Amino acid sequence: MKKLAILGSTGSIGTSTLSVCESFPDRYRPVALAAGQNVETAFAQCARWRPQVVSMATEELASQLQLLLKAEGITNMEVVHGTAGTVRVATLPEVDFVVSAIVGVAGLEATYAAVKLGKTIGLANKECLVAAGELILAAAKEHNVALLPIDSEHNAVHQCMRGGEAREVRQVWLTASGGPFRNTPLAGFEHITPAQALKHPTWVMGQRITIDSATLMNKGFEVIEACRLFSLPASQVQVTIHPQSTVHSMVEFIDGSILAQISVTDMRLPILYALAYPERVDATPAPGLQFDLTALNQLDFSVPDLNRFPCLQLAYEAAETGGEACIALNAADEIAVAAFLEGRIPFLGIPRTIERVLEQTSNQHPSSIHEVLEADLRARACARDVIAHQFSGVLR
Repeated sequence: MKKLAILGSTGSIGTSTLSVCESFPDRYRPVALAAGQNVETAFAQCARWRPQVVSMATEELASQLQLLLKAEGITNMEVVHGTAGTVRVATLPEVDFVVSAIVGVAGLEATYAAVKLGKTIGLANKECLVAAGELILAAAKEHNVALLPIDSEHNAVHQCMRGGEAREVRQVWLTASGGPFRNTPLAGFEHITPAQALKHPTWVMGQRITIDSATLMNKGFEVIEACRLFSLPASQVQVTIHPQSTVHSMVEFIDGSILAQISVTDMRLPILYALAYPERVDATPAPGLQFDLTALNQLDFSVPDLNRFPCLQLAYEAAETGGEACIALNAADEIAVAAFLEGRIPFLGIPRTIERVLEQTSNQHPSSIHEVLEADLRARACARDVIAHQFSGVLR
C-alpha cells in the first residue's frame, strides 16, 4: 500500500489521482491533502478519505474547513494552512509518494522539502522544474529520489526511454495539439479574444494552462522540463503539431528507430503509470483507459510556426540560458496571461511582455529556493511594469 500526499488535491490532477485511488484501494491511499481554496471540495475529500493532514491556502479557509469537519463529527484531522501547511502535507513521515500538482510556484517549497526527505515525486507541476529544476534535480540526485513525470508528454517520453539507453537517444519529440489557432492567419492574432483562446479543441483545463496551450508556451515549458528530466540539450527536444493528440510523445534513437507512446487522452493513465512504476498495473478496474485502435486512422504531424507562436521560441532561448531566464519566463507568462484574460493586453501582448521581461533579466543561477522565489517576484514586478507602460489604453 503506497501512502500518498497530493499537492493540489482539488484540481484536475488531484481529483484524477483520487479517482485512481478509488479504482485501486488496495494499492494507493491518500493520507495528506493540500487543497488550496476550494473548501467544499476539500471537505468532501476529507469526509471520503479521512487524511491525517489537510492544508488550505489561508487561515480563514482552514477555519471554515474545521467547522465543517466538526459538524460532521470529524475531529481527529490536522488542518493547517499556507506554505508551511503545504510543506507539512508533503513531508508527513507516513507519506511514500508525493503528487506535486499545485499550479504555479506555490508548491515549490513543499516539493523541494519532500525531495530532500527522499520521497518519490510524481511531477504534474511544470513550474517546479521550469523555475527551480536545477535545484530540484541536484537534490533528487543527492537523495536518490525518483522524479516521475505525470504530464502526459513527459510521462510518454519516460515510457519510451525504457526502450533504450540515454546515450542511444538522438532526439525527443513532444507532440502539441496546436491549440485553437494552429490554422489562424497571423494577421488574425491581433484580434483574438479571451473567449476564443479558452476554447481548447482537445483538453479541458484551467484558464492559464489553456491560454498557454493557445500560445504554445505550455509546450515551451515542456521543452525546458524535458531538458531537465532527461538531461538533454534544447537542440535535442523537438515539438511537432499533432492535432489528434493520440501520440503523446516520441523518442528517436540513433539507429533511426522511433518509439511512440499512444493512449487515451485521460490523465488517470500517466498518474497510474507514475504511481505503479517500475511495474505496470492492469487498468481494468479503471474503465475508460483502453485505447480504440480505430483512432489511428489519421495521424497528422507538422512543424510549429514560430512566427505564429513566438512564446515557443522564447522558451527555447530560456532553456539554453537557464537560471533566472527560466524563472522569468514562467513568472512573466503568468502575469501576462492574467492581463490578457482581464482585457488589459492583446493576445500578442503575452509574448511581447515576456520578451521585454527576459531582456531585463540577469543570467544568474539561484543557489537556493529562497533566491528562486526572489527572482520570481522580481520578474512579476517587471512584467507588471511592462504592461502598465506598454499596454495602457488597450480595449477590453
